[in-house]
Amino acid sequence: MLWLIRVLIRSIAVLDLLLFTLLMLLLAALPQALIHALYPRLFQAWCRCFVRALGVQLRLHQHAPLPEQYILIANHPSALEDVGIPALFKVRSLAKIEVRDWFLVGKIATAAGTLFVRREDKASRQAALAELIAAVNAGDNIAIFPEGGCHGRLLAERFQFGAFAVAFATKTPIVPVFLHHEAQISFEWRANESLLQKIFAIFTSPNPAVHYHVFPALYPADFENKEIFCEACYKYYIAWQNRFLI
Repeated sequence: MLWLIRVLIRSIAVLDLLLFTLLMLLLAALPQALIHALYPRLFQAWCRCFVRALGVQLRLHQHAPLPEQYILIANHPSALEDVGIPALFKVRSLAKIEVRDWFLVGKIATAAGTLFVRREDKASRQAALAELIAAVNAGDNIAIFPEGGCHGRLLAERFQFGAFAVAFATKTPIVPVFLHHEAQISFEWRANESLLQKIFAIFTSPNPAVHYHVFPALYPADFENKEIFCEACYKYYIAWQNRFLI
C-alpha cells in the first residue's frame, strides 16, 4: 500500500510540473516588459516544482547567514544545479549558451533572466562578464559555477577568475556553496549522456538526498586581487571536498 501512495504522490508532482511548465511557457511568450517583475519569482517556484517532480530532497545546511547582496558560487557535479540553486536562492544564474536551446527549459530560463555565455569564445566571455557586473550593480544576486562547466563528482583542477573579477568590480561578497549528492553516480553528468537520460537517472535514483552547504561570505576587500581571491577560495573547496566526499 505504501508503494502505491508513493507512486500517486510522485504522479501528482509530475502532473503539477507539466501544468506549471505550460503556464511558464505561455507567460514567456509575452513581452518582457509585462512579466519582468513577476517571472523571476514564478521561476523560483517552478524550480522547486521541478525538484519535487524529480523526487529530489534538497537539504540546506546554512552555516552562516546570507549577506544582503551576494555572488553565489558552487561546485557543479550534476545538471540538477540548474534548477536546484534557483530553487533555494534568489539569484540570476550564468549558464552555458547551450542551455538556451534546451527543450522547454531554455525558453523558461531565458525569460527568467538567466545570463548565457559561449565558454570557448573569448568575446562571449567578456560580454558575459560585463552583463554580470551590470546585473550586480542593478541590485541582483548572481550564481556562477567557477569550474567553468559540469565536471562530475570531484572538482576541476582550478577555478576560473570570472566570479572573482565581478566581486572586485562591484565590491560584492562571494557566498561559497558546496554541494554533494549521496547517490553521486545517479546525479553526476557523465560523458555522452543526454539531458533526458540524466533527468531519468535522477528521477530513478535510489537515494534522492542532495546537500547544499552554505558557508560564510568572503569579501574582496580581504584579498589583494582576483587571482589571490580565486586561489584562496579554491583551497576552501578542496578542503570541503576532502571533508564531504573523500
